[in-house]
Amino acid sequence: MKIYTKTGDKGYTSLIGGTRVPKYNLRIESYGTIDELNSYIGLIRDQQISDLQKEVLKEIQDRLFTIGSALAADPEKSRMKVPDLLWEDVALLESQIDKMEESLPGLKHFILPGGLTVVSFCHIARCICRRAERVTVNLSEESAVNEIILVYLNRLSDYLFVLARKLCADNEIEETKWVPRY
Repeated sequence: MKIYTKTGDKGYTSLIGGTRVPKYNLRIESYGTIDELNSYIGLIRDQQISDLQKEVLKEIQDRLFTIGSALAADPEKSRMKVPDLLWEDVALLESQIDKMEESLPGLKHFILPGGLTVVSFCHIARCICRRAERVTVNLSEESAVNEIILVYLNRLSDYLFVLARKLCADNEIEETKWVPRY
């Protein structure tokens, strides 16, 4: 089987269930942004971070494939069973955030992204996650989207922010506080 099908050459693609939609469709934009996010998380995983952090990021990547599958399915026509996103998946993010925050100083300023390449990758992934959330919220206004997807994306962006802070701390990199000019 060849990787190219030529069925998308005119700007249309198929959802799970067979529905053809233009490639600019919000459903395509939402799962395409999830795919972009997943790639950046893979880039973070390839850096010098702890085995636990790599393990959690791999779990997140798996959940992002689950979300992508749900978003790629036509809610009215797809009969294919797609994997489930569970509330335990959200709880994992929350517990990881809580564990990391135990060793971090309280946040009293906004933080400028940067300080170390892996930290910057976390901030880029966080921004892509926020975009994925915005696009998926927009999609939910016109089509069925499981609420847990929106919750998961919201929590994931928080996780990525705290991971960036934790990686700064672990590498003894001082966070750059944003101090506005007045």
